[in-house]
Amino acid sequence: MAESEHSRLLEALLLMATEPVATATLAAQVDLTEEQTEAELVAIAEFYRVQQRGFELRRAGAGWRFATCADLADAIAEAVVLGQPAKLSQAALETLAVVAYLQPVTRGRISAIRGVSVDAVVRTLVARGLIAEAQPDSDAGQAARFVTTDYFTERMGITSLDDLPDLAPYLPDASVLEAELTQTGLAEAAPSTNTTEEDDEPQAR
Repeated sequence: MAESEHSRLLEALLLMATEPVATATLAAQVDLTEEQTEAELVAIAEFYRVQQRGFELRRAGAGWRFATCADLADAIAEAVVLGQPAKLSQAALETLAVVAYLQPVTRGRISAIRGVSVDAVVRTLVARGLIAEAQPDSDAGQAARFVTTDYFTERMGITSLDDLPDLAPYLPDASVLEAELTQTGLAEAAPSTNTTEEDDEPQAR
């Protein structure tokens, strides 16, 4: 194997590795002595250092690994934090569950089930792309009904709503719950309580 091929293979092996790889292990994989492998690794590390790339080959403990350059740590940390969406509040998760199992469902029915006003939470879920208004019927006076989105199924790791787990044994079936709400007149009406929930998104002051 040509010298350049050894270097390419070492790079490929290290890119695939999820933890530092010892020189002896790499030597066995590329059919070189440990001394030859060490020399190849040092040369590769120097190449990337001179090129001033965003990553480098470095010693890590008893082995070698590719890693981002230390001087970029702050910028990388900031990018990682910004790229992580804020977690949904408990109220948002509960509301999302109601929509998922009873959709299409009105805001009033969600409020009746949860016992609080859900206007702010519904706005949050819509803004996150997890729920959306269903296509309105011809009746212009009908209350808006909400359904989950394709993004919801993607985030849940399912292919369709049929893949949602069954409701817990101690909870009523969705159809039974709907029937009870209809009988009590709460299906389309908001709860009488004045309790409200704050949106879990930061509010402008």
